[in-house]
Amino acid sequence: MRLHDIAHARTGDKGDISNISLIAYDVAHWPLIRDSVTPEQLAMHFGTFAAENVTRYDLPQLHALNFVIRGALTGGVTRSLALDAHGKCLASVLLEMEISSHGDP
Repeated sequence: MRLHDIAHARTGDKGDISNISLIAYDVAHWPLIRDSVTPEQLAMHFGTFAAENVTRYDLPQLHALNFVIRGALTGGVTRSLALDAHGKCLASVLLEMEISSHGDP
């Protein structure tokens, strides 16, 4: 299954740092999301930054994860020539990640 089947996401940015919040639609899917979407899996999915640049914060009360990604925006809004300098499409890219319905990445 793809993450967009069980979660939605929001992004934000500050300089060259992007953050992505991944929120379960249903509390029943929270353990699957928590176990499947690690900094390593996220970095591998994007393929453009190292897992060491990704910090994950668990927000169990909200059934959500927040990922802070340093160096994700090629310099940030005022420096980047990227089409998406704010990183707004990063949430959509993350939601395309395939995960096992059993929690195995």
